[in-house]
Amino acid sequence: MTSVRTVLGDVRPEELGVCDAHDHLFLRSPLLPGQELNDGAAARAELAAFRAVGGGTVVQWTPYGMGRRAADLPELSRSSGVHVVCATGLHQAAHYSAQLLEELRGRLAEVFVAELTQGIGTSGVRAGLIKVAGGFHTLDAHARWTMTAAAEAHHATGAPIAVHLEMGTGALDVLDLLCGSLGVEPHRVILGHLNRSPDPVVHRQAAEAGVYLAFDGPSRAHHATDWRMPEAVRALAEAGFGHRLLLGGDTVVAGARSVDGGPGMPYLLRRVRPRLVLELGEELTDHILTENPGRAFAVEWR
Repeated sequence: MTSVRTVLGDVRPEELGVCDAHDHLFLRSPLLPGQELNDGAAARAELAAFRAVGGGTVVQWTPYGMGRRAADLPELSRSSGVHVVCATGLHQAAHYSAQLLEELRGRLAEVFVAELTQGIGTSGVRAGLIKVAGGFHTLDAHARWTMTAAAEAHHATGAPIAVHLEMGTGALDVLDLLCGSLGVEPHRVILGHLNRSPDPVVHRQAAEAGVYLAFDGPSRAHHATDWRMPEAVRALAEAGFGHRLLLGGDTVVAGARSVDGGPGMPYLLRRVRPRLVLELGEELTDHILTENPGRAFAVEWR
C-alpha cells in the first residue's frame, strides 16, 4: 500500500487535499543573506492563509543543512490543519560551507536514508522526499555526487527524488543520469522550475520519459517567464500529459510570503488556479492540484 510520508506520519494519497507541491516554510542560505525564512509565527500565519483558501498539503523542499527546522513542523501542521511533507537531500554546493560538505563525504546516501526512515536529528520527523539540484545547463561534480547518493537512497527506501533545475535548465541531463545510469524509475522523479525555461520541446521530451513536471512560482518578481506557464501547461495537457503535472509556490525569501506582502502560498489558489481553469478546465486543474501530487509523492516505503 502506498502512502505519503508527512511530518505527522504516513497518510493515504487521497488525504492530501489540494497540494502545494513545492514550497518552503523555512529556508536559510548564505546566498540569500537577510532574506531567511526563519520566523515560526510567520510560517504559522502562512499555513493558516493557505488553509483559508482551501489548501490541504504543503511539500517543503528545503533539504539538509538549509534551516529546515524539522522539529517545528509537526506542531505547525497540527495547529494549521495542513499536511506538511519534509525533505532530505542536498542543494548546490554554494549553499554550504566547505567543511560541512567534507563531513558528508562518503556517507551522504547514509544520511538521506536515515532521515527518510529514522528521522531528522532528534526530531523524530521522517523526510518524505529527497531534494537535489543541477546547475545552469549542466551537471557539475557536486550535482553528480548528490544525485548518485539520492539514487542510492531511493533504491533503499522508494522515496521520490525532487530536482531543482537551475533556471529550469538541464532537465534532459538530469534524466540521463538519474533514470539512465543510476536506474531510478522515471515516475519517481519530479523536475522543478520548468516554468523558468519555457522550452516546449524539452518539456515534451521530459514528459514522454515519464517524470513529473513541476511548475512552481512565482516567488520573486524577476521571473520574467511566469506569464508563459499557462500555455506550457496547456500544451502538455493537450499532448496527453496532464497526469504528470504539479503546481507549487516556491516561497524562498521572507518578502515572498503573503503575510509579508508577497504572493506566498495562497497565490497558488487565489490566482494561479483560476488562470489555469481558463486553459484546462476545472476538472483537470483540480486533478493537477490533488490527484497528481498523491501519485507523485506516494511510496510503498521499504
